[in-house]
Amino acid sequence: MKYLQLSKNVAIAALSLVATTSFAKENDPPAKKPADEIKNAGLTLPKGFSAESVVDSMGAVRHIVVDQSGILYAKLERRRVASGWTGVRALQLNGNAKATELAGFGDYTGTGILIKNNYLYTSSNSEVFRYKLVNGKVQNPSQPEVIVTGLIDKRQHASKSIAIDDADNLYVNIGAPSNVCQEKDRVKGSPGMMPCPILDSAGGIWKFSASKQKQSYAEGKRYATGLRNVVGLDWNSKENALYVTVHGRDMLFQHFPEMFDQKLGAELPAETMYKLKEGDHAGWPYAFWDQGQKKYILSPEYGGDGKKEPTQKFTPPVMDFPGHLAPNALLFYTGNMFPERYKNGAFIAFRGSWNRAPEPQSGYFIVFVPFEKGKPTGKWEIFAEGFKGKELIINPNDALYRPCGLAQGPDGSLYISEDNKGKIWRVTYIGQ
Repeated sequence: MKYLQLSKNVAIAALSLVATTSFAKENDPPAKKPADEIKNAGLTLPKGFSAESVVDSMGAVRHIVVDQSGILYAKLERRRVASGWTGVRALQLNGNAKATELAGFGDYTGTGILIKNNYLYTSSNSEVFRYKLVNGKVQNPSQPEVIVTGLIDKRQHASKSIAIDDADNLYVNIGAPSNVCQEKDRVKGSPGMMPCPILDSAGGIWKFSASKQKQSYAEGKRYATGLRNVVGLDWNSKENALYVTVHGRDMLFQHFPEMFDQKLGAELPAETMYKLKEGDHAGWPYAFWDQGQKKYILSPEYGGDGKKEPTQKFTPPVMDFPGHLAPNALLFYTGNMFPERYKNGAFIAFRGSWNRAPEPQSGYFIVFVPFEKGKPTGKWEIFAEGFKGKELIINPNDALYRPCGLAQGPDGSLYISEDNKGKIWRVTYIGQ
């Protein structure tokens, strides 16, 4: 049985590193970084690309967005200043790439942020807000409109990522506060609930009006279900469709070692990317996508044996990746700075795993998925890496940076945020 592994180029790079690295003596001077690594602010990028540090540290930055006027807005999960919590930070982007921090606002934390039709939309873990923008600047920052309220927040998979289409519809992820809808969550031997009651109010994408205030479940509509936890989502205007990336379930090896060895437990199930239409069901919790066999497998908690397929038909993903890499942002590139092959393709920020043990942790990179005729080509590639700070990560706390957010600048540059230290990079194309 063949399972999807990390790209061949990554494996070659890792072997090259092992072959060329020597152990330093105690009094040896620090090794010099390669010139291209210094130029790229510690990142490894394809030839012709360059990276600069916009801000070095500003708290747990989740998703980001850049206004046409050159102001970057960052949504923070944790940020305490002298005056209390500020959940949104504004940065004026300067010509030398270093940003000037403007006043923060928002007495809530969370993940989602975007700009649409001269409004800045942000989310906490239970609400969605919007602020009027004039020349890129927020008006009345202490009095946002509350667009959606009362969404489930049970701490597990609580972030509310957001997207807006071109018809004024707002899409909100409501993650399932559960691993696989067991009677006792994450307890070995506990059966899955059938039907899963969580799907009534979580584990999917809900659609609301982007301009109507004080909506909740009664005014919204469940757009798609069977999605354990979507953190990355983006509306593709060229295809007029919603795309999402999903965090797969955990504990196949830990709870079912007779069916899944530790290698399979690290690789399964796939992290997945879907093109969604209304009414789609992506399988959770009843089944998971096996990227090696390219099909859904019935979850063991629902009578699966590691091979049995579900009888119910579920929406297949358009792209799959190795398990537990945590895709935390999705961005379709529409700029003109990068080479033509990047136009309308998808960038994905993988925050990195915590649960591949005893295998090494993986992820911590930015992936690019080329698109042709509205569909992925079937291949994905690592676009930016170097966030880990070291080659081998056993504990995710050892990673230096954990990529989380992506944004496109008005000039077509790509911004990357991470939520460990709060560093933000700007990636540009400078040619061969």
